[in-house]
Amino acid sequence: RKSFFSYPFYFHQDTAWITGCDFLPQLKCVVAVTERTVIVWDYKSKGSQNNCFIIKPMENGLLCVCTVTMSDHLAKDNIVMGDDKGYVHLLTVTSDHLGLKQCKGKKESQLQVLDPKTFNIVKRKLHDDWVVKVKYISDLNCFGSCSSDSIHSFVLDDIKRLEDNLPVKEFSVPRGVNAFTYCAKAKVIVTGG
Repeated sequence: RKSFFSYPFYFHQDTAWITGCDFLPQLKCVVAVTERTVIVWDYKSKGSQNNCFIIKPMENGLLCVCTVTMSDHLAKDNIVMGDDKGYVHLLTVTSDHLGLKQCKGKKESQLQVLDPKTFNIVKRKLHDDWVVKVKYISDLNCFGSCSSDSIHSFVLDDIKRLEDNLPVKEFSVPRGVNAFTYCAKAKVIVTGG
């Protein structure tokens, strides 16, 4: 039996568009990004207990997010995010950061604001325009990112390239790339612009 539910997030009277979301398989939480905020929501919380962690303020406006699915560490997830300045970020979140074990016994709703400086975040400028989509392709052990940038339109490379300054595999497409996907059966990447 399947069910669908939603939960409204309110940030001190501010309203913000959620620009992307994904599932964190190791921490069993939902991650979402807004303008300058990362939200990690423990959706399994029952009743009035709702554990939500707000990581802010991020340096640039976040536009898209995905989970890196290669982690075999049971208490850690890696998250890739794209922003409005052309940077791709790699954020590591652990259960220790979120204090999930400590929160389980509490009955009231938990909304905790966390400083980004307490997290391991690396970033690299890969595009000269907004990063409109990021995706981790586990079959290729690579991440992809795309932008409407005509020169640095699509990047496909190892996640380690976010942590160094080695050249990345990139493709130029006039007026950029707005979307992409990978077909494992055909071993083809399709882009749309």
